[in-house]
Amino acid sequence: MPQLTMTDMYKAYGATVALKSGQIALHPGELHVIMGANGSGKSTLCKILAGSVKPDGGRIELNGKEITISGPKAARDLGVSIFYQELSLSKNRSVAENILARDLPCRAGFVDRKAVLARAEKVFAPFRDVAGDDFDLKTRVGDLRPDQRQLVEIAKTFAGGARIFIFDEPTSALDRAQTEAFFRELDRRKAEGASIVFISHRMEEVFEIGDRVTVIRDGETVSSAPLAETTRDRIVAEMVGGETGASVFADPPAAPVPGPEKLRVQGLTSRRLRDVSFTLHAGEVLGLGGLHGQGQSDLLRALFGLEPLDGTLTLDGAPITLPSPRRAIRQGFGYISGDRQSDGAISGRSIFENVVPIHLFKTRAFFVNHATLSAEVDRVLAILATRHGGRMAPISSLSGGNQQKVIISRWLMDETGVLLLDDPTKGIDLATKLELFALIRSLADKGMAILLYSSEDAELLANSDRILVFNNGAVVQELQGNDRTRTQLTRAAFEAA
Repeated sequence: MPQLTMTDMYKAYGATVALKSGQIALHPGELHVIMGANGSGKSTLCKILAGSVKPDGGRIELNGKEITISGPKAARDLGVSIFYQELSLSKNRSVAENILARDLPCRAGFVDRKAVLARAEKVFAPFRDVAGDDFDLKTRVGDLRPDQRQLVEIAKTFAGGARIFIFDEPTSALDRAQTEAFFRELDRRKAEGASIVFISHRMEEVFEIGDRVTVIRDGETVSSAPLAETTRDRIVAEMVGGETGASVFADPPAAPVPGPEKLRVQGLTSRRLRDVSFTLHAGEVLGLGGLHGQGQSDLLRALFGLEPLDGTLTLDGAPITLPSPRRAIRQGFGYISGDRQSDGAISGRSIFENVVPIHLFKTRAFFVNHATLSAEVDRVLAILATRHGGRMAPISSLSGGNQQKVIISRWLMDETGVLLLDDPTKGIDLATKLELFALIRSLADKGMAILLYSSEDAELLANSDRILVFNNGAVVQELQGNDRTRTQLTRAAFEAA
């Protein structure tokens, strides 16, 4: 008998229907994967269960009895705990305080610091060995790396006595060792009888840990089956409503004939980088591999002028310096991060305002001529097949995948010579990933030089012409030709570590 069922769930925001007919049944001791394109309704279904969204229709039953979830506290009282894709941590509080934020131990009306540390240490114990030597429960969360913050959010979700856990893209910032520690904890919770809802766009991990998969498309549940009885291709076809024709799981592409040298990096050293040297050619996608947090993102940020660096940089044969993002942009560099909230979207602003700032900066425009720019904005949004309700709609009205398309479109308004991609498909559905990687390849085919970091090995292998494997801020191996395999990439990353 299911522990919880949701039937015919419906939610609309004005004329926009986010969920038409959401259905799911959760069983004790089962990890239930929900898959669907961005904007399909899967997160809305989970937010209804977590009490953060009030449904307009439908029925929820817990242990055979109909219930109403009036808010987040009511959901927690019913034993539901959720991990949100956009982290809910307080940056100015310590790690320990964030983990126990929903139930801080107190004594005589004051927070019991000693008890907080002791309880937080117990909750975080499954992840202590993979959090890094610099990790401390007393550290301010705002001072942590993205992967460490994600581990703290996971621990916060597990804190307390919940029996139903919801995880929305929980591994997007984790390396393989951290992911495996998380999966071990999921297995332990399953063995204790917990029901786990897991939203992920990483097909490999879905088949690695999932028991059942439910696919949602356009607000409706279209299928639900044991994972042992389905396939990757079938799931993707159900998500997009037909055959996909392409795959992010394809074999590595044949390396193109190298174009002229675009960028030469020699002896690059910064706070996290150690003597990094390489060349990047026009028309090439150069991948950055290795375990998470080994310097890949630091390299991209340094090249965009976001971090101080030493070394020699040559662009189109001429020496350059990149002391700031302003100069990097004028030199033809573009930077796209998978962290849309911090490094991408301009919150509270329209789609139009999110597309044009780089163009206005490059052209030194003092005034915005909407009539002139609107056609160009529409053109670049159309290139990416961006789904939106009008260029003046707020960017917050878009799904995560479409927000990322808006951010990418900034760099298509004008010529960009070197594009720096820092895990650009983080939290984006498979169908949109296919579109974005097809666009990346088309940009390379037109002569753009691209540096790509992805936290997913399958993405790197399927879309990179060469791969530089990083460890501890240094390039430890270069994979090219027939060496671009999962085995070689894994061996290089873990042997170096």
